[in-house]
Amino acid sequence: MVADQNARRQELYGLLGDLPERHRPIRAEQVAEERRRGFVVEKLVLDLNGLEPVPAYFVRPEGATGRLPVVLYNHAHGGDYVLGKDELLDGRSSLQRPPYADALTSQGYAALCIDTWLFGERRGRTEAEVFKQMLWQGQVLWGMMIYDSLRALDYLQTRDDVDPDRIATLGLSMGSTMAWWLAALDERVKVTIDLCCLTDYRALLDTRGLDGHGIYYYVPRLLRHFDTAGINALIAPRPHLSLAGDYDRLTPPAGLERIDAALRAVYAEAGAPEAWQLRRYPCGHLETAAMRAEVLAFLARWR
Repeated sequence: MVADQNARRQELYGLLGDLPERHRPIRAEQVAEERRRGFVVEKLVLDLNGLEPVPAYFVRPEGATGRLPVVLYNHAHGGDYVLGKDELLDGRSSLQRPPYADALTSQGYAALCIDTWLFGERRGRTEAEVFKQMLWQGQVLWGMMIYDSLRALDYLQTRDDVDPDRIATLGLSMGSTMAWWLAALDERVKVTIDLCCLTDYRALLDTRGLDGHGIYYYVPRLLRHFDTAGINALIAPRPHLSLAGDYDRLTPPAGLERIDAALRAVYAEAGAPEAWQLRRYPCGHLETAAMRAEVLAFLARWR
Protein backbone atom coordinates (compact mmCIF):
# COMPACT_ATOMS: atom_id res chain seq x y z
CA MET A 1 0.00 0.00 0.00
CA VAL A 2 2.80 2.43 0.94
CA ALA A 3 4.67 2.02 -2.36
CA ASP A 4 1.46 2.42 -4.33
CA GLN A 5 0.53 5.56 -2.36
CA ASN A 6 3.95 7.10 -2.96
CA ALA A 7 3.67 6.46 -6.70
CA ARG A 8 0.22 8.02 -6.74
CA ARG A 9 1.48 11.03 -4.79
CA GLN A 10 4.13 11.60 -7.42
CA GLU A 11 1.49 11.27 -10.12
CA LEU A 12 -0.73 13.84 -8.38
CA TYR A 13 2.16 16.24 -7.81
CA GLY A 14 3.11 15.89 -11.46
CA LEU A 15 -0.26 17.34 -12.52
CA LEU A 16 0.45 20.63 -10.75
CA GLY A 17 2.47 22.25 -13.52
CA ASP A 18 6.04 23.52 -13.58
CA LEU A 19 6.83 24.19 -9.93
CA PRO A 20 9.90 25.77 -8.33
CA GLU A 21 12.65 23.49 -7.08
CA ARG A 22 11.24 21.52 -4.18
CA HIS A 23 14.08 21.79 -1.67
CA ARG A 24 15.47 25.28 -2.19
CA PRO A 25 16.57 27.05 1.03
CA ILE A 26 13.88 28.79 3.09
CA ARG A 27 14.45 32.20 4.63
CA ALA A 28 12.24 33.73 7.29
CA GLU A 29 12.15 37.26 8.67
CA GLN A 30 10.13 38.28 11.70
CA VAL A 31 8.93 41.82 11.07
CA ALA A 32 6.86 42.28 14.25
CA GLU A 33 5.61 40.50 17.34
CA GLU A 34 2.60 41.34 19.47
CA ARG A 35 0.68 39.89 22.37
CA ARG A 36 -3.04 39.35 22.16
CA ARG A 37 -5.68 37.51 24.21
CA GLY A 38 -3.37 34.96 25.82
CA PHE A 39 -1.22 34.31 22.76
CA VAL A 40 1.70 35.76 20.85
CA VAL A 41 1.53 36.69 17.15
CA GLU A 42 4.68 36.65 15.06
CA LYS A 43 4.33 38.57 11.80
CA LEU A 44 6.62 36.91 9.30
CA VAL A 45 7.81 37.26 5.73
CA LEU A 46 8.85 33.90 4.29
CA ASP A 47 10.84 33.12 1.17
CA LEU A 48 9.18 29.89 0.10
CA ASN A 49 9.17 29.94 -3.69
CA GLY A 50 11.91 32.33 -4.85
CA LEU A 51 9.34 34.33 -6.83
CA GLU A 52 7.60 36.58 -4.34
CA PRO A 53 7.66 36.94 -0.54
CA VAL A 54 4.97 35.15 1.46
CA PRO A 55 3.59 37.06 4.48
CA ALA A 56 2.48 34.83 7.34
CA TYR A 57 1.30 34.74 10.94
CA PHE A 58 2.62 32.28 13.50
CA VAL A 59 0.68 32.19 16.76
CA ARG A 60 1.63 30.38 19.96
CA PRO A 61 0.21 30.28 23.49
CA GLU A 62 1.74 32.96 25.70
CA GLY A 63 4.25 31.46 28.09
CA ALA A 64 4.40 28.11 26.29
CA THR A 65 7.69 26.24 26.38
CA GLY A 66 9.07 23.26 24.53
CA ARG A 67 7.87 21.84 21.23
CA LEU A 68 4.18 22.42 20.55
CA PRO A 69 1.67 20.64 18.36
CA VAL A 70 0.93 22.91 15.42
CA VAL A 71 -1.87 23.48 12.94
CA LEU A 72 -1.14 24.68 9.42
CA TYR A 73 -4.26 26.80 9.01
CA ASN A 74 -5.49 27.42 5.46
CA HIS A 75 -7.59 30.53 4.87
CA ALA A 76 -10.70 30.53 2.69
CA HIS A 77 -11.45 32.35 -0.57
CA GLY A 78 -15.00 33.69 -0.43
CA GLY A 79 -14.17 36.38 -2.98
CA ASP A 80 -12.47 38.34 -0.19
CA TYR A 81 -8.96 38.94 -1.47
CA VAL A 82 -8.22 41.40 1.35
CA LEU A 83 -8.73 39.05 4.30
CA GLY A 84 -6.23 36.27 3.56
CA LYS A 85 -4.21 35.18 6.60
CA ASP A 86 -6.06 37.68 8.83
CA GLU A 87 -8.81 35.07 8.94
CA LEU A 88 -6.70 33.22 11.51
CA LEU A 89 -6.73 36.24 13.84
CA ASP A 90 -10.06 37.86 13.02
CA GLY A 91 -12.27 35.06 11.68
CA ARG A 92 -14.88 35.53 8.97
CA SER A 93 -18.68 35.56 8.84
CA SER A 94 -18.94 31.88 7.86
CA LEU A 95 -16.85 30.77 10.85
CA GLN A 96 -17.74 30.55 14.52
CA ARG A 97 -16.32 32.81 17.18
CA PRO A 98 -13.76 33.03 18.59
CA PRO A 99 -11.32 33.08 15.66
CA TYR A 100 -9.15 30.01 15.29
CA ALA A 101 -6.05 31.78 16.67
CA ASP A 102 -7.85 32.08 20.01
CA ALA A 103 -9.46 28.64 19.85
CA LEU A 104 -6.26 26.78 18.99
CA THR A 105 -3.82 28.57 21.28
CA SER A 106 -6.23 28.22 24.22
CA GLN A 107 -5.95 24.45 23.71
CA GLY A 108 -2.15 24.53 23.62
CA TYR A 109 -1.58 24.55 19.85
CA ALA A 110 0.59 26.80 17.77
CA ALA A 111 -0.63 27.70 14.28
CA LEU A 112 0.76 29.07 11.03
CA CYS A 113 -1.24 30.75 8.27
CA ILE A 114 0.25 32.15 5.08
CA ASP A 115 -1.26 34.54 2.55
CA THR A 116 -1.77 32.35 -0.48
CA TRP A 117 -1.29 33.73 -4.00
CA LEU A 118 -3.59 36.75 -4.67
CA PHE A 119 -4.74 37.19 -1.06
CA GLY A 120 -3.97 39.49 1.84
CA GLU A 121 -0.63 41.23 1.40
CA ARG A 122 -0.14 39.37 -1.90
CA ARG A 123 -3.20 40.93 -3.53
CA GLY A 124 -3.10 43.40 -6.41
CA ARG A 125 -3.75 41.22 -9.47
CA THR A 126 -6.95 39.44 -10.39
CA GLU A 127 -7.33 35.70 -10.11
CA ALA A 128 -8.03 35.40 -13.84
CA GLU A 129 -4.93 37.45 -14.72
CA VAL A 130 -2.60 35.30 -12.64
CA PHE A 131 -4.21 32.07 -13.84
CA LYS A 132 -3.74 33.09 -17.49
CA GLN A 133 -0.15 34.23 -17.00
CA MET A 134 0.77 31.00 -15.21
CA LEU A 135 -0.95 28.91 -17.86
CA TRP A 136 1.25 30.48 -20.56
CA GLN A 137 4.31 29.69 -18.43
CA GLY A 138 3.38 26.06 -17.90
CA GLN A 139 2.26 26.67 -14.33
CA VAL A 140 -1.02 25.89 -12.57
CA LEU A 141 -2.32 28.40 -10.03
CA TRP A 142 -3.56 25.69 -7.67
CA GLY A 143 -0.20 23.97 -8.03
CA MET A 144 1.63 27.13 -7.01
CA MET A 145 -0.69 27.51 -4.02
CA ILE A 146 -0.05 23.90 -3.02
CA TYR A 147 3.69 24.39 -3.45
CA ASP A 148 3.72 27.28 -0.98
CA SER A 149 1.79 25.19 1.55
CA LEU A 150 4.23 22.30 1.18
CA ARG A 151 7.06 24.73 1.76
CA ALA A 152 5.21 26.11 4.78
CA LEU A 153 5.45 22.59 6.22
CA ASP A 154 9.19 22.73 5.53
CA TYR A 155 9.37 26.02 7.41
CA LEU A 156 7.51 24.62 10.42
CA GLN A 157 10.07 21.87 10.69
CA THR A 158 12.86 24.46 11.06
CA ARG A 159 11.32 25.91 14.23
CA ASP A 160 12.53 24.68 17.61
CA ASP A 161 9.15 25.42 19.22
CA VAL A 162 7.24 23.07 16.88
CA ASP A 163 6.87 19.31 17.30
CA PRO A 164 7.46 18.00 13.75
CA ASP A 165 5.60 14.80 14.58
CA ARG A 166 2.40 16.62 15.58
CA ILE A 167 1.37 18.69 12.57
CA ALA A 168 -2.30 19.04 11.65
CA THR A 169 -3.96 21.00 8.86
CA LEU A 170 -7.34 22.69 8.88
CA GLY A 171 -9.45 25.02 6.76
CA LEU A 172 -12.86 26.06 5.46
CA SER A 173 -13.87 26.23 1.78
CA MET A 174 -10.71 26.87 -0.27
CA GLY A 175 -8.85 26.16 2.97
CA SER A 176 -10.66 22.84 3.20
CA THR A 177 -9.56 21.84 -0.29
CA MET A 178 -6.02 22.87 0.59
CA ALA A 179 -6.14 20.72 3.73
CA TRP A 180 -7.00 17.48 1.95
CA TRP A 181 -4.73 18.07 -1.05
CA LEU A 182 -1.83 18.94 1.25
CA ALA A 183 -2.33 15.89 3.45
CA ALA A 184 -2.67 13.65 0.40
CA LEU A 185 0.67 14.88 -0.92
CA ASP A 186 2.66 15.00 2.32
CA GLU A 187 2.71 12.40 5.09
CA ARG A 188 4.12 14.92 7.55
CA VAL A 189 0.53 16.05 8.04
CA LYS A 190 -0.68 13.75 10.81
CA VAL A 191 -4.25 15.03 11.21
CA THR A 192 -6.52 16.52 8.54
CA ILE A 193 -9.73 18.48 9.11
CA ASP A 194 -11.68 19.95 6.22
CA LEU A 195 -14.82 22.05 6.50
CA CYS A 196 -17.35 22.56 3.73
CA CYS A 197 -15.41 21.68 0.62
CA LEU A 198 -14.94 17.94 0.24
CA THR A 199 -16.37 18.22 -3.25
CA ASP A 200 -16.84 15.19 -5.47
CA TYR A 201 -15.82 16.34 -8.94
CA ARG A 202 -18.30 14.12 -10.75
CA ALA A 203 -21.17 15.36 -8.58
CA LEU A 204 -20.12 18.93 -9.27
CA LEU A 205 -20.33 18.23 -13.00
CA ASP A 206 -23.68 16.49 -12.61
CA THR A 207 -25.17 19.47 -10.78
CA ARG A 208 -23.53 22.05 -13.08
CA GLY A 209 -21.79 23.59 -10.10
CA LEU A 210 -18.43 24.42 -11.67
CA ASP A 211 -18.90 28.17 -11.35
CA GLY A 212 -19.21 27.79 -7.58
CA HIS A 213 -15.42 27.53 -7.43
CA GLY A 214 -12.90 30.13 -8.52
CA ILE A 215 -10.68 29.43 -11.51
CA TYR A 216 -7.78 28.68 -9.13
CA TYR A 217 -9.48 25.34 -8.38
CA TYR A 218 -9.06 23.74 -11.80
CA VAL A 219 -6.09 21.51 -12.61
CA PRO A 220 -5.56 20.43 -16.25
CA ARG A 221 -6.09 16.71 -16.94
CA LEU A 222 -6.93 15.98 -13.30
CA LEU A 223 -10.00 13.85 -14.03
CA ARG A 224 -7.98 11.56 -16.31
CA HIS A 225 -6.00 10.50 -13.25
CA PHE A 226 -7.94 11.14 -10.02
CA ASP A 227 -11.36 11.60 -8.57
CA THR A 228 -11.88 13.24 -5.17
CA ALA A 229 -11.97 9.94 -3.30
CA GLY A 230 -8.75 8.87 -5.01
CA ILE A 231 -6.92 11.96 -3.77
CA ASN A 232 -8.27 11.58 -0.24
CA ALA A 233 -7.39 7.88 -0.16
CA LEU A 234 -3.74 9.00 -0.07
CA ILE A 235 -4.33 10.37 3.44
CA ALA A 236 -5.21 6.94 4.85
CA PRO A 237 -4.63 5.63 7.47
CA ARG A 238 -3.95 9.04 9.05
CA PRO A 239 -6.88 10.65 10.92
CA HIS A 240 -9.20 12.70 8.72
CA LEU A 241 -12.37 14.53 9.75
CA SER A 242 -14.62 16.08 7.11
CA LEU A 243 -17.53 18.36 8.02
CA ALA A 244 -20.19 19.28 5.46
CA GLY A 245 -23.54 21.01 5.16
CA ASP A 246 -26.35 19.22 3.36
CA TYR A 247 -27.53 22.54 1.89
CA ASP A 248 -24.09 23.50 0.60
CA ARG A 249 -24.13 23.64 -3.21
CA LEU A 250 -20.36 23.19 -3.33
CA THR A 251 -20.64 19.70 -1.82
CA PRO A 252 -23.60 17.92 -3.48
CA PRO A 253 -24.95 15.19 -1.14
CA ALA A 254 -24.62 12.42 -3.75
CA GLY A 255 -20.94 13.20 -4.02
CA LEU A 256 -20.46 13.16 -0.24
CA GLU A 257 -22.06 9.72 -0.11
CA ARG A 258 -19.79 8.45 -2.88
CA ILE A 259 -16.65 9.75 -1.15
CA ASP A 260 -17.74 8.43 2.23
CA ALA A 261 -18.35 4.92 0.89
CA ALA A 262 -14.98 4.86 -0.87
CA LEU A 263 -13.02 6.14 2.13
CA ARG A 264 -14.79 3.85 4.58
CA ALA A 265 -13.54 0.95 2.49
CA VAL A 266 -10.01 2.37 2.23
CA TYR A 267 -9.69 3.01 5.96
CA ALA A 268 -11.18 -0.39 6.84
CA GLU A 269 -8.65 -2.09 4.58
CA ALA A 270 -5.89 -0.06 6.27
CA GLY A 271 -7.06 -1.26 9.68
CA ALA A 272 -8.07 2.19 10.89
CA PRO A 273 -11.83 2.55 10.32
CA GLU A 274 -12.21 5.02 13.21
CA ALA A 275 -9.69 7.44 11.68
CA TRP A 276 -12.04 8.52 8.87
CA GLN A 277 -15.09 10.54 9.89
CA LEU A 278 -17.59 12.41 7.71
CA ARG A 279 -20.12 14.50 9.64
CA ARG A 280 -23.02 16.18 7.86
CA TYR A 281 -25.19 18.99 9.21
CA PRO A 282 -28.44 20.64 8.07
CA CYS A 283 -26.74 23.87 7.01
CA GLY A 284 -25.07 25.58 4.09
CA HIS A 285 -21.49 26.69 3.46
CA LEU A 286 -20.56 27.60 7.03
CA GLU A 287 -19.19 26.32 10.31
CA THR A 288 -21.77 25.73 13.03
CA ALA A 289 -21.12 25.66 16.78
CA ALA A 290 -21.42 21.87 16.71
CA MET A 291 -18.86 21.70 13.91
CA ARG A 292 -16.41 23.82 15.92
CA ALA A 293 -16.82 21.45 18.86
CA GLU A 294 -16.12 18.48 16.58
CA VAL A 295 -12.97 20.13 15.21
CA LEU A 296 -11.51 20.72 18.66
CA ALA A 297 -12.50 17.28 19.91
CA PHE A 298 -10.94 15.57 16.89
CA LEU A 299 -7.70 17.48 17.32
CA ALA A 300 -7.61 16.57 21.00
CA ARG A 301 -8.35 12.90 20.29
CA TRP A 302 -5.52 12.50 17.82
CA ARG A 303 -3.09 14.91 19.44
